[in-house]
Amino acid sequence: MADFQKQTVQWFPGHMAKTRRIIKESLKLVDGVVELVDARIPYSSSNPDLDLIIKNKPRIVLLNKCDIADQDATKIWIDYYKTKNLYALPVDCRTGKGLSSFIPTVQKALSNVIERNNEKGMRGKSLRLMVVGIPNTGKSSFINRMAGNSRAKVADKAGVTRQQQWFAVGKGIELLDTPGILWPKFDDPNVGDKLAFTGAVKDEVTDIETLSCRLLDVLAKTRPKAILERYKLDSIDGLQGWEILELIGKKRGFLIKGGEIDYERTAVMLCDEFRGGRLGKITLELP
Repeated sequence: MADFQKQTVQWFPGHMAKTRRIIKESLKLVDGVVELVDARIPYSSSNPDLDLIIKNKPRIVLLNKCDIADQDATKIWIDYYKTKNLYALPVDCRTGKGLSSFIPTVQKALSNVIERNNEKGMRGKSLRLMVVGIPNTGKSSFINRMAGNSRAKVADKAGVTRQQQWFAVGKGIELLDTPGILWPKFDDPNVGDKLAFTGAVKDEVTDIETLSCRLLDVLAKTRPKAILERYKLDSIDGLQGWEILELIGKKRGFLIKGGEIDYERTAVMLCDEFRGGRLGKITLELP
């Protein structure tokens, strides 16, 4: 089990390089950008290249999955984005929580664009926004919620590849969907771990047992009570992640022939429960 600690998460499918190029090419078609991040890992789930790619375009950050993130931590992140002159909203795209503030925020963030359109005699011209985010941050859920079940498609725009789609979301706003994008490598291994913990990196390209041990190492230091309460353990003081995983496997009765712990089953269960918020509302990083 100790060998699990040596592996690192590295993943950059070729289509993501293509997505970066598409985003650059499409910027001239939009008035602003909507970036979705995971409220549990706002830093790790934000593409570090976006600042350079987007440059001066207005940006609205949606901290999705705020329902399973620590509320106090989310407030700290909102304040942090304000210092960066970015508009940020805590939302849960699955239930629609917080999305009622999206359109008013767009109108505020793009007030200069609206004013410029009015001066040119184009009052009421639709505002176009590109939706970006790494995989599993909830872009599809966001667009589905905003566009409604019909997902009313806007007429194709010149210069946009077929992988991209425009959607009208009411009140003169159009959203341009883009594929999820990651970056070529994780310079900080902790970033790779956090992305894997939350499911942004597919489990198929990681070792789920390694991942669960690392997650338990993190939680044992930062949120030990969450582990103790969820799995009804007496103590995890001084234990390493794999030792805690063993205790959880025994407690849940996840055993195989000979009474051995079924580590894989235990690991899958642990990651699923963390991602589903069943260990509590947890944020893994602060600004």
